[in-house]
Amino acid sequence: MKTQPIGNSDLVSSRLSYGCMRITGTWNPREVTKEREEAGIAACIAAYEAGYTLFDHADIYAAGESERVFGLLLKRMPAMRGKIIIATKCGIRFGGDPTPTSPHRYDFSAEHILASCDKSLKRLGTDMIDIYQLHRPDPLMNPAEVAAAFETLHKAGKVRYFGVSNFMPSFVSCLQAYLPAPLVVNQVEIHLGRLEPFTDGTLDQCIEKRMTPLSWSPVAGGWLAEGGTVRDGDPRHHLLSVLDATAKEHGVSRTAISLAWLLKHPSGIIPIVGSTQPDRIRDAAKADDVELTRDQWYRILVAARQKPLP
Repeated sequence: MKTQPIGNSDLVSSRLSYGCMRITGTWNPREVTKEREEAGIAACIAAYEAGYTLFDHADIYAAGESERVFGLLLKRMPAMRGKIIIATKCGIRFGGDPTPTSPHRYDFSAEHILASCDKSLKRLGTDMIDIYQLHRPDPLMNPAEVAAAFETLHKAGKVRYFGVSNFMPSFVSCLQAYLPAPLVVNQVEIHLGRLEPFTDGTLDQCIEKRMTPLSWSPVAGGWLAEGGTVRDGDPRHHLLSVLDATAKEHGVSRTAISLAWLLKHPSGIIPIVGSTQPDRIRDAAKADDVELTRDQWYRILVAARQKPLP
């Protein structure tokens, strides 16, 4: 798989990332069995062998179990660590944490950021996280406090670079103004069913600041992927028809075309592939070989808009 730089950093990533949210097969940590661990490890190995080098995590995925399972993989294949980029996130706290009456909330306090990082490092079985991200915007964010926490983690050698997730441009700018080093990624929902990042300034800011946009749910939970469907009468049927026709032209799957459409954008979008089925992981990697023409890209865009361009 071809590679590209990550933001203003010395990190170089595959053009597709592998998302580890589902590698436990459940969000309930009590349901993680040895069989599910092995299936998750097999999925990650399939991604690694297909050329994926950026592995996406978060502390909330199966309450940390996804990170732990990935850590088992690194113990089994220690040489893999030096060839991949590990990204993980913190900042979301579900209800009941730490007390039964605690509400679902976001927490960018320095105390929580520092403690979360240590826990992720332990579960992953590594001494450094390559990219550490804030997961969802916290309205109570004190950017100076966040900056101090980031500096502590960086000086301790626990984190190489920092990024954000689901941040609007104004929130990115607010935080960046207090940081001595540039944020290197913004992970947002970008796909043909959610075009707002193309018009709300998110991708423009990524180009301006040389931040790499990471696309979560790049095939919209599956309906944009090969075999995905929408209800009868849904106007999105036309988009799927256009994607299928384009896929036939290139001799690849609809999944590959949906991802290739994102890859063509000059901001350098890296789609995060989340399937745990090795065949689908390998099929998605074929997007890296597809170069859509400008006409094809716009034909797909117009179909996704469900109306002509102005």
